[in-house]
Amino acid sequence: MKSEERDSGSAMLRALDLLAAVAAADQPITVPELCSGLDLPKPTVHRLCQRLEGEGYLSREPSGRHFIVGPRLLRLGLNAIRTSVTTERHVILQQLVNACDETCNFVTRTGYEAVYIDRVEARWPLRLHLEIGSRVPLHCTASGKLLLAYMSAAQRKSALDALSLATYTSQTISDRAKLERELAAIAERGYSIDDQEYLEGLVAIAAPVRDGSGTVVAAVACHGPIPRFTPEKAVALLPVVQDAAERLGATLPT
Repeated sequence: MKSEERDSGSAMLRALDLLAAVAAADQPITVPELCSGLDLPKPTVHRLCQRLEGEGYLSREPSGRHFIVGPRLLRLGLNAIRTSVTTERHVILQQLVNACDETCNFVTRTGYEAVYIDRVEARWPLRLHLEIGSRVPLHCTASGKLLLAYMSAAQRKSALDALSLATYTSQTISDRAKLERELAAIAERGYSIDDQEYLEGLVAIAAPVRDGSGTVVAAVACHGPIPRFTPEKAVALLPVVQDAAERLGATLPT
């Protein structure tokens, strides 16, 4: 192998290792922290970060010193999840719809939004139509609140600092202190409810989906319109939603 090819291959592996380190970090990470974790010199890490930022694989926090996953890397991860064991996951969602008789979604986070990566519609003519890939707010949807609740404290603070907490209905929790109390309650009880917080007349319940390492990486949610689907009915369906979440987690890599 020519020396140029070896150098190119080494640079590519260093870039991949750096992206993996940023993605695995519990909070935005600095160049010195990356140098220490990767055992690379500061000029090398700085150059890689600049190049990866320019290509959209990394982004900087407002302070300018900390790096987070960029939009291209987020899309890459989303596509990887979406294309892996798609048939098996879709069957699990279909079985959940059969049990709940309402629309169910498989949801993860991209940036500061929740995104639908798989979805099965219920048979009812009255239902909310959202396509796979649709993005919804974190602070006022069942899946979004659940994903916020299971972030590390540092990640959650960063997300809440960035969110506008816009009001969508009279039920939207737009006060940060109140939202933080709600997130703590969600983490304690293990599920999340959206009682008309995003859309008037729509109720949803979400349970966490964990990967092989036990990390919450997604949510499975079931939603429907009032009066057909009330918070009480949603909670009554929690066992089947949690069972689907566990089976969905088994389809994900460690």
